[in-house]
Amino acid sequence: MSNNIPIFQMHDGYKIPAIGYGTSSVIGKSGAESVENALKNGYRLIDTAIRYENEGAVGEGIRRSSVPREEIFVTSKLRGGLYDYDRALAAIEESLFRTGLEYFDLFLLHWPNPKQDKYTEAWKALIQAQKNGYVRSIGVSNFEPAHINRLIDETGVKPAVNQIELHPYFNQKEVREFNKEHGIITEAWSPLSRARTVIYDETLKQLAESKNKEIAQVILRWHYQHGVLSIPKASSSKHQLANLNIFDFELTETEMQKIDSLTQEEGRIDNQNPNEYEEF
Repeated sequence: MSNNIPIFQMHDGYKIPAIGYGTSSVIGKSGAESVENALKNGYRLIDTAIRYENEGAVGEGIRRSSVPREEIFVTSKLRGGLYDYDRALAAIEESLFRTGLEYFDLFLLHWPNPKQDKYTEAWKALIQAQKNGYVRSIGVSNFEPAHINRLIDETGVKPAVNQIELHPYFNQKEVREFNKEHGIITEAWSPLSRARTVIYDETLKQLAESKNKEIAQVILRWHYQHGVLSIPKASSSKHQLANLNIFDFELTETEMQKIDSLTQEEGRIDNQNPNEYEEF
C-alpha cells in the first residue's frame, strides 16, 4: 500500500490500513463515483457488505479508479440470513461476482444473531472460503467476547478483526481490551456516530478549536491513538480528505481521557445490542 496512511498488522500476517472508507447507503452511480473519489483522495480500505446492496457500485468504483487492485483492501460482510454453511459459501461467491473481484481482503460475519444460533456454522464457512482463496482474512462484526470465545473454542480459528460500533459516546472499552488481549484488530463502524449527537459535543468542540482541527478529525484521531481502525463515511471530496488529515497532530493522555469520559452506558446509536439484535 503506497500512500501515507499508517497500517495495522493482523495476526494472520496480512496488513490493513488504519483508516478506511465506509459505504453504508452508498449505492448506484453516485455510489460508484464516491468510491472512485475516495480512492483518488487516498483511501485504500473500502468497506462494504451484502446487506448494503452496493457491492456492484463498490466494484465499479474500484475499476474506474487508477489504483492497482493489489493496493486496495476490500472488506465485505455476510448477511445474517445467509448463515447456513452451503448458502454462506455461495453468497461469498456471489459477492465476488457482483464486485468483479477475484478475492476479498477481508470477509466478516455481520452480526452474531444469537437467537438464530448459526454463527459458528457461518464461521466454518468463512474458514472454508479462506481455504478456497475467496478471501484472505476473516473476521467478525458486532461480536461480543463470549461470541468470539465460542468461535475459537469450536473451530480453533481466531478472527483477525472485530468491527463494532465505537465512538466517544460508546467507547467499548471492555471489548477493545478483549480484542487487544487476543490480538484481534478493533474496527469502528459509525466512528462519528452517523453525524448525530457526538459530532456536536461541546467538549469535543473545545478540543478541536485548541488543535485547529475539525471535531470529526479529533474523534478519528482518538480512535487511531486507541489502536482502533475507523471507517468514516463521507460523500464529498472535502470531507473525505479532511477525514484522512489526522496524522499531523496528537492528543495528550489527558485529552484522550477527557474524550474517554464522554462514554455513556446507553450510548449506542440505535440500541443495536449484539446479544439481542438480529439481522437478516
